[in-house]
Amino acid sequence: MGVENFDENEAVREYRAPTVHDHKYSRGIVGFATGSPTYPGAALLGIDGALATGIGMVRYVGPDEATRPLLVRRPEAVLGSGPASAWVIGSGMSDSDWESMNRARRALDEGKPTVVDAGALSLLPRAGYIVATPHAGEMAKVFGVPRELVEGAPAEYALLAASQWNATVVLKGSTTYIANQFGDELSVSLATPWLAIAGAGDVLGGVIGSIVASRAADIVLDQRVMARIAASAVVIHSLAARAASVGGPFLLEQLVAQIPVVIRNLLAQ
Repeated sequence: MGVENFDENEAVREYRAPTVHDHKYSRGIVGFATGSPTYPGAALLGIDGALATGIGMVRYVGPDEATRPLLVRRPEAVLGSGPASAWVIGSGMSDSDWESMNRARRALDEGKPTVVDAGALSLLPRAGYIVATPHAGEMAKVFGVPRELVEGAPAEYALLAASQWNATVVLKGSTTYIANQFGDELSVSLATPWLAIAGAGDVLGGVIGSIVASRAADIVLDQRVMARIAASAVVIHSLAARAASVGGPFLLEQLVAQIPVVIRNLLAQ
């Protein structure tokens, strides 16, 4: 069947814009069990990405090192456990950080559609509606191979991981490859090289989580749609980076500021 190139025209079909009948709960609630005392910023970046993408509510459970600045930065975030349509877990975590990983496990155990990143990848495979978001280094660690092997055959490794984890896999890179356990394969080649910066993947996790939460009911009905939903998030993230860059370096807050603009332009097509 081959790898399908996924672009703006495909992405707009997967984004659910609110209607006059929506309220904050019907738009979706995305929960975050992310960040750690060592990397609290990962939580803030992911939540920024989710809010900019458009979601009814963000819920956060995490360490004080992230909670305190979050209240100042994003006072609309709701703290503590409670209902969520979907979860984002693992960003900024190490699998040796017992307390943070325990929060991730509890979120995963809810069985909701879940974006699994960074340290929480060690919890896979797990039954449920999973989208895993490794970069090449993390993928290489999973399979015990040099990073160069993954970078030389990213589509193959994405598909292999999807089969092994029974999940949708987003293998991040200059071209991002998305595969699922059903054999669907997609690629997005819209990123700027300037996007290769620390924290960019945390923002992407938030973008994916936001769209997954807004489409949670569709995912439960047909898990196969997760791959196209994840690919649409990659498109939005890539286009926002290009708009922020304009051919040069940029700060992640500039990328986040461009996300609503990208979505507005996509919906206006």
